[in-house]
Amino acid sequence: MNIFTKNTSLLLTGKALSFIVCLCLSIVCIQVSFAQNAGKLKLKGKIVDAQSSAALSYASVRLFKLPDSSFVTGNITNDTGDFLIDAPAGTYYALLEFIGYKATKTPVFSLTPDNSPHDLGTLKIATSSQTLDEVEVRAEKSSMEMTLDKRVFNVGKDLANAGGTAVDILTNVPSVSVDIDGNVSLRGSNNVRILVDGKPSGLVSIKGGSGLQQLQGSSIERIEIITNPSARYEAEGMSGIINIILKKERKEGFNGSFDVITGIPTNLGLAANVNYRRKNLNFFVNYTASYRNTPGRNSQYQEFYHGDSTLITQQNSTSSLKGQNNSARAGIDYFFNENNVLTGSYLWRISKGKRFSDIRYRDYLNNLNNSTGYTNRTQDETETEPNSEYAISYKRKFDRKGHELSADVRYLDNWEDSDQYYNQATFKPDGSASDIPAILQRSLNYETEKQLLFQLDYTQPFAKDGKFELGARSSSRDMTNDFSLTQRGTDGTWFPIAGFTNDFLYEENINAAYGIVGNKVNKFSYQIGVRAEWTHVTTTLKKTNEVNPRKYNNLFPSVHLTYEFPKQNSMQISYSRRIRRPTYNDLSPFSTFSDSRNFWSGNPDLNPEFTDVYEIGHIKYFETGSISSSLYYRFTDGKIVRIRTVDATGSSFTRPENLATENSFGYEFTTSLSPYKWWKMDGSFNFFRAITNGANFDASLKSDTYSWFTRLTSRFTFWKNTDFQIRGNYEAPQQTPQGRRKAIAVMDLAVSKDILKNNATLTLNVSDVFNSRIYRSITEGVNFYTESRGQGRLRQVNLTFNYRLHQAKKKTREPAEGDF
Repeated sequence: MNIFTKNTSLLLTGKALSFIVCLCLSIVCIQVSFAQNAGKLKLKGKIVDAQSSAALSYASVRLFKLPDSSFVTGNITNDTGDFLIDAPAGTYYALLEFIGYKATKTPVFSLTPDNSPHDLGTLKIATSSQTLDEVEVRAEKSSMEMTLDKRVFNVGKDLANAGGTAVDILTNVPSVSVDIDGNVSLRGSNNVRILVDGKPSGLVSIKGGSGLQQLQGSSIERIEIITNPSARYEAEGMSGIINIILKKERKEGFNGSFDVITGIPTNLGLAANVNYRRKNLNFFVNYTASYRNTPGRNSQYQEFYHGDSTLITQQNSTSSLKGQNNSARAGIDYFFNENNVLTGSYLWRISKGKRFSDIRYRDYLNNLNNSTGYTNRTQDETETEPNSEYAISYKRKFDRKGHELSADVRYLDNWEDSDQYYNQATFKPDGSASDIPAILQRSLNYETEKQLLFQLDYTQPFAKDGKFELGARSSSRDMTNDFSLTQRGTDGTWFPIAGFTNDFLYEENINAAYGIVGNKVNKFSYQIGVRAEWTHVTTTLKKTNEVNPRKYNNLFPSVHLTYEFPKQNSMQISYSRRIRRPTYNDLSPFSTFSDSRNFWSGNPDLNPEFTDVYEIGHIKYFETGSISSSLYYRFTDGKIVRIRTVDATGSSFTRPENLATENSFGYEFTTSLSPYKWWKMDGSFNFFRAITNGANFDASLKSDTYSWFTRLTSRFTFWKNTDFQIRGNYEAPQQTPQGRRKAIAVMDLAVSKDILKNNATLTLNVSDVFNSRIYRSITEGVNFYTESRGQGRLRQVNLTFNYRLHQAKKKTREPAEGDF
């Protein structure tokens, strides 16, 4: 597909943009009416970190009137830490709050027509590790932040994450789901772009989202969810972007945090996040080491209809993955001055795994009383996966606030080596050896990835609150896969199996440029942008000389409109166009071979899918928390769906195909409440409808599903710095083009206690208390019926000891490398 999309998509886009423009004009009219509100005076100020004087964006400012301390109004700080509040005349004090800081109450002041706008000046607040007078200690809160094009979910002190991996943390983030294989989805869609510190990373490279199972959660600072990205970001990712920010300090002196982890099933880990800054040099090191034994189990029931006969197979398997993971990330910041920073960093990670699985196939003819025999198959795999990443970045801030230039260069060098042996033996119903000889096979798989990335971003402010942004990005990626499958003959020699040995090459070059203009007029803000991307992808099968080049150039517009209503209400309307390019795994024709009756592969002929995303969001801040809600709609052309077929032998083949279209509608609601100082609640609810049409591939491939998922977390603070947390997750059943996925319900428990004069925390958590995280599905075709159950992670109990050296319990939100 080239830059000129299908007529239906253009028509839909045009209508939506017309709607947005009309709504924009309506909001401007509303704004004028609000401007007539008389009797309001203005209060302004700036909030900064007490130690570093760094501006704190999205800090909360609440205004209370004397003498009864009644709540009047409030606001949050902008990107530069400044705030502006409209309020009637009176005598007040302000309460300043920010995650990881102690709530600070200002001295009493009077607001009168004579001193409006009244300037409170620069207000300094301290982290919770420091002691101040006039401080009111309150429960630490999760919060939601809403900007023109990004929502940040600060999970806060989430006890369930202690001792876990990045996958465990994402499982607990609103709007995000993780399946049995560690694949991540956002708002029900698995087409999500995952970044680390705002850039592609070797941590989520060859294996995609599943590679996050090897990233220790203690290295993560926060998760950013961008559900409708602007033109500033890559157009990749239909449902949005998940940006994982790793820990990194820039505070003066030596500080760090250390974790020791033990768990059942076996989960042993060590982690250290250390930082040292002196004057214009800052050194940071993150190191994690872990050893895990992850058991899993799966079962499958399949009926295959062949003429007048029904061939039935019952399949049960158990697996054990023992993995050793080591990763180190180190770097240096050099501050030429406060406005010029040069950063160099290096990431090294190596994973060594040993996987053993045991599968038993029981075969029947027509009914379960007529056994025809059974087959045992084992898989013994040894895998090594080293990753390296080199990065240099530079950021320059000019004299005018918001005038910035940043540049980034990084190189990724990853490879993976897998050696697998398969033993298979077939038996008669009575257990005696059958006439089918035993099989010994060996699969060798060697993959490499090399990627070079350049990125340049420039921001030029204009007027009072306006800014113009320009940027460019160039990415070059080469991947190889040398795959072979051999079998030992009766004479002891090994011979290749036809069709399963080849060299697959993947070459990808993507160049992009974008421009964005945005401004704020009173309480109305807008941001309009467009991104151009030029893509060239070539896949090659060397042994069979099959070359498949692809070139497509596309424009990706984005529009974001925000209006701030009185009493800390904000509404946002947004539109963006997105793309899902087939990945390396989507295109690779090689089949998995661990299961000799169920094969999964890519599709070399797969085309990209395009999506138009529309969203209306609202957020309300109040004294005890915040509520966020949104309505969204996605129209997808060329929807990529994995389709299952069964051949005449009863073996199944699953690979991605381009279906015609998908229309998806949804409503999302998220809240964070602190009814009392000792009780905090976080909840989310997402309801959606998805209509998928695959008539272009097969008339029977269609679905119209209504589904929803919800998550509720409660945390209670008891005596002597002890916290207790309980979380429940539920995902409702969902229809698919070939069947349905059944419901999942999970509960997690955790308790923590601060010790050693509050410099350390001991946490005990139980994930999946009832062992109910079981993925169940039904898939149907013209000649088969399949029921599957899978549990890739069983109940996990972890005990974690965390020690903090010169750090608060929750770190200051410093600008992380790769922040946009």
